[in-house]
Amino acid sequence: MRVSGLFRLVALIFALVTTWVFIRSYNGFNMKTIRLPRWMGSVPRETRVEKTKCGLSKPCPENFFSFKLSSGAANVVGPSMCFENHLIMSPVKNNVGRGLNIALVNGSTGTVQRESSFDMYSGEPTALVKFLKEIQEGVLVLVASYDDPGTKMNDEIRNLFSNLGSSYAKQLGFRDSWVFLGAKDLKSKSPFEQFLKNDPNTNKYEGWPELLELEGCVPRKVF
Repeated sequence: MRVSGLFRLVALIFALVTTWVFIRSYNGFNMKTIRLPRWMGSVPRETRVEKTKCGLSKPCPENFFSFKLSSGAANVVGPSMCFENHLIMSPVKNNVGRGLNIALVNGSTGTVQRESSFDMYSGEPTALVKFLKEIQEGVLVLVASYDDPGTKMNDEIRNLFSNLGSSYAKQLGFRDSWVFLGAKDLKSKSPFEQFLKNDPNTNKYEGWPELLELEGCVPRKVF
């Protein structure tokens, strides 16, 4: 009886020890599973890309307007103009034409006042001269070429564009690419202009240079 009692005592102790070890392991496992979400919470959150007006590479400062201009691609794809996230002219809107595409924007409010296209290959330049002469102070002038902007451009038109701040209007010719933003009677040349000469040796398209893109930030008060 004593021997069997001893065996029962040993078995009881073994059972208690086994149970204690199991409980310790179970609690340890639970602690790890409880801490896991906290560890997962330390993973960096997904970075959100900030959207900019007109898709600019970076946002404009306060009290500045955002804009993006694209010239036409050969005589196939028309130009586009975006101002303060508003698409003013584009092939999608079906309001662009061969020659020069021009939009007038209020330099204080950013309100679009007028947009027009002028055929500079077969059209008469008289309408463009009248349009440019009627531009008021404080108005921003956005220009994008398409196909041929220079064939019908005379000295009067070149001078009018130069007075708006253009550095390249006087050399603009047949099938050149040109994008420009200026304003009336600037004291200096506009910093917003790109020009590419039609040159058979460097043209990207057969008979035309590549399209140009110009983006930037314009202060609300004209230059």
